[in-house]
Order: sequence, then structure tokens, then C-alpha cells
Amino acid sequence: MSVDVGLFGPDSVTWKLHREPILLLGGLRSLYLQALHPRAVAGVAQNSGYRSDPWGRLNRTSDFVGTVIFGTTEEVERAASRLRRIHAAMTATDPRTGERFRIDEPDLLRWVHVAEVESFLTTATRAGVKLTPEEIDRYYDEQRRSAELVGLDPASVPGTAAEVDAYYEAMRPELALTKDGAETALFLTVPPAPESLPAALRLGLSLGPARWAYLGVAGTAMGLLPPWARRLYGGLGWPTTDVTANLSARGLRVLIDTVINTLPSRYRMSPVYRAALARAEAAAAAA
Repeated sequence: MSVDVGLFGPDSVTWKLHREPILLLGGLRSLYLQALHPRAVAGVAQNSGYRSDPWGRLNRTSDFVGTVIFGTTEEVERAASRLRRIHAAMTATDPRTGERFRIDEPDLLRWVHVAEVESFLTTATRAGVKLTPEEIDRYYDEQRRSAELVGLDPASVPGTAAEVDAYYEAMRPELALTKDGAETALFLTVPPAPESLPAALRLGLSLGPARWAYLGVAGTAMGLLPPWARRLYGGLGWPTTDVTANLSARGLRVLIDTVINTLPSRYRMSPVYRAALARAEAAAAAA
């Protein structure tokens, strides 16, 4: 009997990388990077409920990524089909030109995809996850399957580190910090506490040590951006910033792993990853 291990499987670089909790930091980095594309961030600002329900949107995005990486083929196709339907119904107005555009334009989908996967990979490696150059290229190539799910032609998506670098170089003239981008970055840096929490706890999270700790995390995500992206935000492109961000990311990875290892075993990995491992073990036993 054949066991479905999803799009990638246990031997993929994708599974090796995405089992790392530090990729949460990579997700934050990718949002800062995506916000530098004027049309992409306008599309988010005009269609998304991230300001009214930021934590719900974050959970939904995390669930989608987790499903694509570790879900069964059927689960992946169902989630991707739903996402494509949502995107197909959305349009936005370019604030610079007044032009109306579709959210699912290939150029916008490609920017979001590359910014996301490059952020995951860069954050993990700078935090100390060991990958060879061959594994890095393999990850980008594997992630072309994720790009196809959202409606992109895989051949149009960078599939190696060199191709990603060339893509960024070609995109840089199109990038800028707009009003939408600045507001999004500020929101990412100082997000509100979840509305579902009691008022006293929300106040404590907004003013207490947790707020300062999160500011450190956000600062690390910003510091991990490419120097040219930091300069667009008005920051510095100095190499010392890169060194500081690397040290901070490595420290966060150690801290997160230490905390996770203190938890009961059933809480040390996400349910979708646990289910994927069980299927992989069943597939190996059946081979």
C-alpha cells in the first residue's frame, strides 16, 4: 500500500529546513521584505484584515505554509485551491498610478514567493542551521512546487541561490518604501496584543517585558534583511549590522530550542509535522 508523504517527503531539504522553529523569525523577515514592493503591499493593505485581526491572519498563513510543507497531497491541493480562489477575487489600486490590478498577477505572486522562501532559508542558515550549497539550491528548486500551487509557472521562478540573487538585482529598481509599506513595517514592529486576551494581560503585554522582548525579535528580523533593503527603510547597510543580526538570530535559535526541549514531548512539534512523520514511518515500513 502506498503512503502519501505529500509534496516533499522526509528526504527533502524542505523538511530538513522547516522542522526548525527559527523559521518563525524568517516569516517576519519576509513580511518586512515583501512590504518594500509598492504594488504587493498595496494589495495587502487594501484587501487584508491584518490590522483588525493580525494574529488570526498570522495563524492562517502559518497553517497554510505548514500544510503545503507537511500535509498530504490532498490536503495541499485543497488548501492551494482555496487560496487561488480567494486571490482571483481580489483587486487593488496602485496608489502611485491609480491603476487597478489583480492580486494574483504573476509578478506579485513571484515577489511574495521569492521573498518568503529566501527569508526562510537565509534566516535559518544565519541562525546556525547547516546546509551545503547543493542543499540550498535544492531547497529553492523544491520550492518551485510551492510556487506552482499559487498559480505560477515553475519555470518562471528562481530555482538556485544565484538565480535568486539575480532576481533581487533585477527587482531593486521597482522597490521603494511607500506609505503602505511604512505603516505595515510599523505594525509588524509594534503589533497589538491579541484581542482574545483579558484586558489586564493585554495591557501587560503592551507595556511589559514581553513588548521589549518582541521589539528585539523584530529588530533581529530587520537586521537580517539584505543591506539594500535596510537602506530602503532608512537603516544602515553596514556589515556590523549583519554580524549583530547573525549573533542575535543564533541566540534566539538556542533559546527557542531550549524552551521547546522543556515541554512535554507532544508539544515539541506541530500536529501537522507529527502527522507527516507518522506517515513517513509508515511509508518506510511498507517499502
